[in-house]
Amino acid sequence: MESSPRFSSLVFTALIAYFAVLASAELHVREFVIQPKPVKRLCRTHESITVNGQFPGPTLEVRNGDSLAITVINRARYNISIHWHGIRQLRNPWADGPEYITQCPIRPGQSYTYRFTIEDQEGTLWWHAHSRWLRATVYGALIIYPRLGSSYPFHMPKRDIPILLGEWWDRNPMDVLRQAQFTGAAANVSDAYTINGQPGDLYRCSRPETVRFPIFPGETVQLRVINAGLNQELFFSVANHQLTVVETDSAYTKPFTTSVIMIGPGQTTNVLLTANQRPGRYYMAARAYNSANAPFDNTTTTAILEYVNAPTRRGRGRGQIAPVFPVLPGFNDTATATAFTNRLRYWKRAPVPQTIDENLFFTVGLGLINCSNPNSPRCQGPNGTRFAASINNQSFVLPRSNSIMQAYYQGTPGIFTTDFPPVPPVQFDYTGNVSRGLWQPVKGTKAYKLKYKANVQIVLQDTSIVTPENHPMHLHGYQFYVVGSGFGNFNPRTDPARFNLFDPPERNTIGTPPGGWVAIRFVADNPGAWFMHCHIDSHLGWGLAMVFLVENGRGELQTVQAPPLDLPRC
Repeated sequence: MESSPRFSSLVFTALIAYFAVLASAELHVREFVIQPKPVKRLCRTHESITVNGQFPGPTLEVRNGDSLAITVINRARYNISIHWHGIRQLRNPWADGPEYITQCPIRPGQSYTYRFTIEDQEGTLWWHAHSRWLRATVYGALIIYPRLGSSYPFHMPKRDIPILLGEWWDRNPMDVLRQAQFTGAAANVSDAYTINGQPGDLYRCSRPETVRFPIFPGETVQLRVINAGLNQELFFSVANHQLTVVETDSAYTKPFTTSVIMIGPGQTTNVLLTANQRPGRYYMAARAYNSANAPFDNTTTTAILEYVNAPTRRGRGRGQIAPVFPVLPGFNDTATATAFTNRLRYWKRAPVPQTIDENLFFTVGLGLINCSNPNSPRCQGPNGTRFAASINNQSFVLPRSNSIMQAYYQGTPGIFTTDFPPVPPVQFDYTGNVSRGLWQPVKGTKAYKLKYKANVQIVLQDTSIVTPENHPMHLHGYQFYVVGSGFGNFNPRTDPARFNLFDPPERNTIGTPPGGWVAIRFVADNPGAWFMHCHIDSHLGWGLAMVFLVENGRGELQTVQAPPLDLPRC
């Protein structure tokens, strides 16, 4: 039967549109040279590990549909790998980056080219080292604009301002980590927080370099806020200005207005800010949200929002007027952190899985390893122990002779096992007074297998072992929907009735309420080995992690790509 002229015209138009989209996509070719560089902060100069001599590293600006080929050349003295945080890397785990999970690290003097395509993603993401504590200084923004001709679901301002929140140690962060690994105690907390690499006015030797953002009266800008800190959730606010939240973790939200945001390590939040106050100078500030009974960096980093027509002082004290300081919540204000998180909603009806094939229950929290000699210098944790962390009492150990993805692809035995438990091995009162007999986890390298296209639900349950805490859990290779949360122990009989299956927020990193639980759902449509871990790097090093192995589906488009020829060798 012959096709009608109208049908042929529609097909022709669709093909033209398809090829127009392909033609508009770009290939971004970059070099990231990992190298030490003298960086002076807090009156002292350190040889910090950087990308291309920049701290923070370069911002990548691309569009949905673009491809990237980024050659990482390691001229530092440490092994390194780079993770493109939040990029789904469909069928391409080889470009994901976590060392010994999807690749072996890039050794000093070696290089590796990360090749990947942005597929149906837009918004604010970031990139960072995924090798021990190198991400303290090796990180940068990754901004994905919509395809040409596409629009935002809100009125987009003409100007973007990336805001990278970080932590700074007044010594080599790798030495801080090495000391903690030797003693078994908690690592020393940071000495400063930073905004775009600078501590700000409130720290010694920092005032001249405080970051300043000029703004015109009446202008609206978008702040792309990224928490690149190693170990700390943060409150962020701008004095006297309201922030309209429009996106989290590269997923649009229903807009809402707030005076403060809470952002965990690994998370991103986009907010609109309008310069509608009296011309002047206003501090942006970030300080700790600390939900654990543990030491933390109790300092505050600042930058300055500066109206271009801000008045100056006259007379003997001539000069710029002092900035106005914002009202920030107390460091332990869980109520404010929870209220902020609970307001997040997906911008339209979300395609949440309504039926579940894999119903997983993961306890997440800290633990202690008992020592045969509690007086040993290697056992300086509480009561002569060593700190640990686990999921379902399994404390994750990175392999060393091969990466999990390479071993899985090649069928190499002895690198990992696939018996990660779907539920805790022992049920107990997770947020109550836990018996000390349950505080010591079991070490191992375990993965959990998922069938391709399985509908997955995970309830992440915090425990009170050592201390309850907000654990920002990041899942590589996926975005997920946060369908519910609460305090206390999850009740499988009553809590699911309160799940939001209409417009839950979409994220790649979500915090467990301290002494509570959070439920997420996703479709396992991306084959490969995908790391799930706490984005507090101290906890990751202690073992708060696991790996999902998502099996191939049918055909080439549901199967992991072959590894690149230059994949680093172990």
